[in-house]
Amino acid sequence: MSFIEVKDLCKEYRIAKSEKGIAGAVKSLFHREYTVKEAVKNISFSLEKGEMVGYIGPNGAGKSTTIKMLSGVLLPTSGTAKVGDIIPYENRKENAKRIGVVFGQRSQLYWDLPISDTFDLYESLYSVPKERFRKNCDYFTELLDMKDFLHQPVRQLSLGQKMKANIAIALLHDPEVLYLDEPTIGLDVTSKKVLRDALKSINEEKKTTIILTTHDMDDIEAVCKRLIMIDRGQKLFDGTLRDFRETYNDGFTIKLEFDGALPPWQESSSYELLEEAEHHWLIKSGAETTAKAAMIELIERYNPVNLYVQEERIEDIVRRAYALDREAPEDA
Repeated sequence: MSFIEVKDLCKEYRIAKSEKGIAGAVKSLFHREYTVKEAVKNISFSLEKGEMVGYIGPNGAGKSTTIKMLSGVLLPTSGTAKVGDIIPYENRKENAKRIGVVFGQRSQLYWDLPISDTFDLYESLYSVPKERFRKNCDYFTELLDMKDFLHQPVRQLSLGQKMKANIAIALLHDPEVLYLDEPTIGLDVTSKKVLRDALKSINEEKKTTIILTTHDMDDIEAVCKRLIMIDRGQKLFDGTLRDFRETYNDGFTIKLEFDGALPPWQESSSYELLEEAEHHWLIKSGAETTAKAAMIELIERYNPVNLYVQEERIEDIVRRAYALDREAPEDA
């Protein structure tokens, strides 16, 4: 059996209707009507222990709702979820000891305390054995490069420093699962790289199962081999990044450079001429064409001096996948 099992998970919210005016307010006191919002609709997936998965979707897709059910914060309307051998929303205390959670907009730090004091507080909270706790403190301080600000009050820290500390705190008790919600939001390029490298090291060395939700597709490409995409509460895709590219492939861009005058362009159903400059072409290939076949064919046909193939950015592929889903009927 897989380490995390989610089967037909659903979450509905009842939202009270409000009518305008005093009469409407009085009526609502005696007879309130509700609409039902389906935040998560029959989502199923399974994760093996030690996997690192990107869980993505637009705002309101149901990502955070899913994570809250897996972490035991919310009770599902129907369906089941198991983390290890625990049903998280039925065994909240036991589940809390075995997971770490970091939400990008919420902090576990205390404004006037240095990080080192907060570490000590969480040692008591999780009853971590002292030797293991000290070992983990040293490990995450080194891995996340926190030595220079470990004893500074939180109010003096930058956003990137706070995020490093939050991730360290979430991992001090050696959780089996780490849920990350937008961990790199608002961070600079250098801080993002440090966090991404740290997550890969944690996953490889400690075999921590990591579920990452983010709108930054560079995060996904940097650390995840598997991608689960949802929209409107439903699962759209579950597979490797390579499979994702192939599923929503719309071709790639090729730049051909020439020494002298450009050769005559030959019309083709496989290629579209996007740009023509003095010494180069920019060409869009069809989705059915492979990069290898395109390179061979274009070199033989036009004999360019240089040829560059650029795959479509995963962010653009994700945007197209969402657009295709929105074009489909909601109950399809």
